[in-house]
Amino acid sequence: MQPPDRLPTCSSNHHDSAICGRVKLFLYYLKKPGLLPAFLIAVFIYPYAGNCFAETTRQTSKTVFSITTIADGLEHPWGMAFLPDGRILITERPGRLRIIRQGKLQDDAVTGLPAIAARGQGGLLDVVLHPDYVNNGWLYFSYVTGNGNRTGTEVGRGRLSGNHIADWQTLFSLQPKSRAGRHFGSRLIFDRDNYLYITLGDRGERFRAQDLNDHAGSVIRLHDDGSIPADNPFVNQPGKKPEIYSYGHRNSQGAALHPQTGRIWIHEHGPQGGDELNVIAPGNNYGWPVITFGKEYGSGEDIGDGTHKAGMQQPVYYWVPSIAPSGMAFYNGDRVPVWQGNLFVGSLKFRLLVRLELEGMNVVKEERLLKNEIGRIRDVRVGPDGFIYLLTDEKNGKLVRLQL
Repeated sequence: MQPPDRLPTCSSNHHDSAICGRVKLFLYYLKKPGLLPAFLIAVFIYPYAGNCFAETTRQTSKTVFSITTIADGLEHPWGMAFLPDGRILITERPGRLRIIRQGKLQDDAVTGLPAIAARGQGGLLDVVLHPDYVNNGWLYFSYVTGNGNRTGTEVGRGRLSGNHIADWQTLFSLQPKSRAGRHFGSRLIFDRDNYLYITLGDRGERFRAQDLNDHAGSVIRLHDDGSIPADNPFVNQPGKKPEIYSYGHRNSQGAALHPQTGRIWIHEHGPQGGDELNVIAPGNNYGWPVITFGKEYGSGEDIGDGTHKAGMQQPVYYWVPSIAPSGMAFYNGDRVPVWQGNLFVGSLKFRLLVRLELEGMNVVKEERLLKNEIGRIRDVRVGPDGFIYLLTDEKNGKLVRLQL
């Protein structure tokens, strides 16, 4: 392998610490000759580097990795997507779509999105590429829209043309809309058969999650054009929304496709305690607010009928106290073999990254990384380069990369 013409550049005020990070990693890998080539690849070759900032190193129970800031100056970023040409799309909750090109955040936001209601927890939320993006160019967005003082989650798609979204189509609109400014969801994910899944929160009105004539508190399943699959579990059932795939969810802001089984995993915010990790299946009721491991805010009183009930699903894993999970990805890259198959979850509350080791459907180990180091982690993705990328939900939010 030939070395590159130059190293990825670092801003001048971070130069010394960047060199220090590389030296520390080099000394570590000198002790592990078999892994030295991986170090050389990680340090010298990565397509999204551009004008990166400082690197710092961290040791975990499995490996040593470095943290590199790719871009900052993002206002409450929420979702990201990697384009085949190396650009990175970032959504900002206030309603802007931004582009990072060769490691530099472009000054002008992308135009052409619909009117977005940036109220409370709402705004421009997730973004994903169609699985066949290379051929059809479709980008999918979740966002909040309003009619007067009533708002709700919508999903639409368009094509990026220059710095503009063209060919806009609205595919889904939550019904009924309400005045509440919280619990909008909403992650987007495609499965292996190109079905689109949308996670929706209960809008802060908890018993809506048990009403099958209400989209709130559910996971929606659609064809890629927004039409309803004939095999959805509640199709042709009076008084039930045919778009609903599963229900009884409080507020899910993380979704990931299991790399081996192809099943959709989601996590959701609990109240005071009781954040959950679930594997969704058609027609299943995940219990909120009838059963939960959480308590009422402040008083600590029980919610619903306890933690178990016939006909309602138990979580794969739960957190007490709450970590306020957001963003999630299975690691299926080749850059960090010891993380293969691990599940990574962002934490807003504790400002950290959770690494979960799995055996089948069971979590066998949890490790917490980066506590209070980079901020409130909103999104977690594995990039095409095999590294983990994180977004921090701050007024001055950042895109950072974890790498060997």
